[in-house]
Amino acid sequence: MARIAYILLTHKDPEGVIAQAHRLTAAGDFVAIHFDANAGRAPYDQIRAALKDNPAVTFAHRRIACGWGEWSLVRATLEALRAAVAAFPRATHFYMLSGDCMPIKSAAYAHDLLDRESVDYIEAFDFFASDWIKTGIKEERLIYRHFLNERKHKALFYRAMALQRKLGLARRVPQDLQIMIGSQWWCLRRRTVEAVLEFCRRRRDILRFFRTTWIPDETFFQTIVHHLVPEVEIRLRTLTFLMFTDYGMPVTFYNDHYDLLLSQDYLFARKISPDATQLKTRLGELYADDAARFDISNEGRALFQFLTGRGRIGRRFAPRFWETESTLGRDRELMIVTCKKWHVAKRLAERVRQVTNLPTLDYIFNENAAHLPDLGGIQSTLEKRTRHRRALMRMLFDYYDTRRLLICIDPANVDLMQDFYADRCTTRLLEVECAFSDDYLIGHARRVGLAGDHTPADTLARLLPTIRFDVKFESDRIGDADFPGFYRMRQSGSADENTPALAAFLDVPLDQAREIAATPHLYAD
Repeated sequence: MARIAYILLTHKDPEGVIAQAHRLTAAGDFVAIHFDANAGRAPYDQIRAALKDNPAVTFAHRRIACGWGEWSLVRATLEALRAAVAAFPRATHFYMLSGDCMPIKSAAYAHDLLDRESVDYIEAFDFFASDWIKTGIKEERLIYRHFLNERKHKALFYRAMALQRKLGLARRVPQDLQIMIGSQWWCLRRRTVEAVLEFCRRRRDILRFFRTTWIPDETFFQTIVHHLVPEVEIRLRTLTFLMFTDYGMPVTFYNDHYDLLLSQDYLFARKISPDATQLKTRLGELYADDAARFDISNEGRALFQFLTGRGRIGRRFAPRFWETESTLGRDRELMIVTCKKWHVAKRLAERVRQVTNLPTLDYIFNENAAHLPDLGGIQSTLEKRTRHRRALMRMLFDYYDTRRLLICIDPANVDLMQDFYADRCTTRLLEVECAFSDDYLIGHARRVGLAGDHTPADTLARLLPTIRFDVKFESDRIGDADFPGFYRMRQSGSADENTPALAAFLDVPLDQAREIAATPHLYAD
């Protein structure tokens, strides 16, 4: 059975460190602690005194003064690893933790997961080819020597880098290593850790190189493990659940995140708020509960992105470069049906085609699998269709040899509607307003990844009002855009009530519009 040696890097909260060590070792696992030398002697002595009689706890033989982004973090990790390997010969896995981490699964669950297959869990993506680094310097992390901390000496840090660039002092990356990058929170098998430590003993040149790189905790272990372990034995993921805001700051979890955390496909989570005492207590008890069962829905990141995105719509649709020189043509008419219930809009479009013989297309800018004729490749992906939207529509008018064309667009895509309205063609818009039951909205949340089949009922209950408001907000935005030629038909309205709007939108006689409006089961879910 798997026995885990947790490598606990921490710099504060001695009471929390002590509680974490007792919690993890009570389940039969081990803990190796490195307490930052910057934190002073008193809290470290407090931790050692409280844990001195626990045989499943050991300490790094040397305390390192750590700085964010510095080699000192890797050095501290190596010190703790060496102590753990020597002290715990029965440990099968070594798992990196910080003082802000808490378990979100039981020890039994964690052991079972690690027993399923003999693999290492570590993010390791190509440093140069991947887009793992979202902001800031990239290759400069490696090719220049960094002796200063960017957070403490920002001006000097960038001045030193500029001077090296000016003097042509860029260095070469070790040729026999493919530099990889990823999260510092990994879980490695014993034989992998022993191989890494042996590699460090033999290849002092590699250590010298990484010692002056910037943020080496995101590249050092990731590169060496990738170099030493076959790819089939590496799972490119962390077992620690963490999220970041748009500004690159880690998301902090509080008491009311308990159900959400348990439903994620991870063993630990960071960062837990120091004030979330109730959450820490519940998660601590959970780790010792061998009978606990978990329903994994794994919607955490999508849910966070959705909820934090509300209220920032103005920035979601930033101005883009479209093919401004292209136009659909002054003599053409584009009719847009927008409806949150896609199946309703598709039924309406199909009925329009049957009654009027008007060419109609479904959600071609929302569904990758939407049926389109072969137009030489421009239709092959959603990204291509959206980027070349006017060219695509012009080609569709030509393909169907028509002056009038109807398409469906999701209400969230106001930027698409605005772009088509800016064209020289005649554009009209019909919103189909539907009723939304709680069951339908829950199904919608699952379809778009905001919830899973096992998402707790309490999480869904908190999510429903936000989704319902979001649907209404999209409808309000369309109304507020003041589009000319805008019409609305409602599920709550009778066929007679919806006929005038439909007739004006399609520019067809009232009898034809009423035949379409009276389509049986048009709004059925």
